Amino acid sequence: MAGPHWGLKEKTFSQLRILDAMASDDQPVPVFSKPVTLRDVAARAGVSVATASKALNDQGRMTAKTRERIRETARHLGFRPNSLAQSLLRRRSFTVGLLTNDTYGRFSLPLMSGISDALVDNGVSVFLCNVEEDPRLGQLHVDAMLDKRVDGIIATGKRIDRHLPVDLGNLRVPVIYAFTQPDPDAIAFVSDDAGGARLAVEHLCRLGRKRIAHVTGPASFAVVHARAQAYRDVLAENGLPVTEPLLGSWSEAWGHEAVAHLFDGKRERPDAVFCGNDQIARGVIDALRERGLGVPGDVAVIGFDNWEIVAEATRPPLTSVDMNLVALGREAGLTLLSLVGGQPAAPGIRKLPCRLVVRQSCGHPPDG
Repeated sequence: MAGPHWGLKEKTFSQLRILDAMASDDQPVPVFSKPVTLRDVAARAGVSVATASKALNDQGRMTAKTRERIRETARHLGFRPNSLAQSLLRRRSFTVGLLTNDTYGRFSLPLMSGISDALVDNGVSVFLCNVEEDPRLGQLHVDAMLDKRVDGIIATGKRIDRHLPVDLGNLRVPVIYAFTQPDPDAIAFVSDDAGGARLAVEHLCRLGRKRIAHVTGPASFAVVHARAQAYRDVLAENGLPVTEPLLGSWSEAWGHEAVAHLFDGKRERPDAVFCGNDQIARGVIDALRERGLGVPGDVAVIGFDNWEIVAEATRPPLTSVDMNLVALGREAGLTLLSLVGGQPAAPGIRKLPCRLVVRQSCGHPPDG
């Protein structure tokens, strides 16, 4: 019996000693005041509660001077509107749910940054829920969001060709998909993977590279095929030999292994390698260095994703395709706001352009 009660007493005595010490050092004990109410603002500004409410909500007829005086009074008193009351009044919660199965946050965090940029100026908050690959967990999160009366839901994931493990059809709130497979007739935003691959291979062509290899991820990913086809198309357009891409995993180890396939044997060695992601590219660069080959002097290398923690730490720093996920998230957020506001939007998949971030792993165009 002594154990639990003694622990509680110790905690209580410790708190009392802290307060006693504060008092003995002539330090004021903190006193928490009540929140400032709209009635307080109205009384200090010398107006009715109704007038104060209209001024703070930019409604009603009054002089600009009166409206600004009331707002300044509210700022001076530290008044914060009652969000629950506002929600009931406007029939909105000013919250948006973000569902994801991207447990590492590699794709969902940049997207969330863009979504927040779009929503924060409109007084809308975003809260993130990780559904992993668990349908039951996903449904629990969706039910909780609906119980909290979210204005809408944005679904995102770690790949564009897999649906989240939860049914988002026929909900009473708008749903936007970003970087994950959408439901039929839904609105979705994805990066233009084929366009991004084209940027990379065209850049290598402009640098005068003639034998460009492609090392990428598993065949089960739709983006692998989209990028590989763009790779083939650009080489054919430039009259360069087309070799079949090497498919493997999204890892540095695979990039390292792929170099053995490319540089051992009798085949003509490439002078450039376009990689399906930045981890593969980093493995390629390490393997080339071990063989005594310089990057970019002997072989130029380009990655995909522009994962800065990898790309900037690679030696030399890695040129990479950026999928513009922040911009993609911002577009998704603005579109959701539009739907919540009653503006129609056509269903379908919107592809947003990628950009090439040039660093030192490619070299410079040939003279002349």
